[in-house]
Amino acid sequence: MKTLLALLVAAPVALADPEIVALTILGEARGESPQGQLAIGCIIKQRAANRGLTYDQVCLQRKQFSCWNGKTKADLKHMLKLPQAKLALWIAHNIHRLDTAKIGHADHYHADYVDPYWADAAKQTVKIGRHIFYKLR
Repeated sequence: MKTLLALLVAAPVALADPEIVALTILGEARGESPQGQLAIGCIIKQRAANRGLTYDQVCLQRKQFSCWNGKTKADLKHMLKLPQAKLALWIAHNIHRLDTAKIGHADHYHADYVDPYWADAAKQTVKIGRHIFYKLR
């Protein structure tokens, strides 16, 4: 029988970086209402559940959030000084408490001024501000 320590070593848990989550929210929705920022937090939470990843891993996945395309944390860290950062950091620290049902358990979204190829076949769940949300899975 494996000991508890052996189980912990065999299945390490990566700790999420709340600043990565907050920077993603700021990069994607700093011009949106608080509900719009919360909705991006819900997207991050839903994708993490769908993909079995930590919240920061979801944020940093290639081509998932345009604010990270070609950028590093150091490139975006200045946004943590914005007035909206207080809410974004609160969301990041409380992301586990968000109710993804509020966005129909959506796992994708886009701004209403773009037309991504995947949106035509997707089920729209809600529109909040300039963002349209979809459930693909």
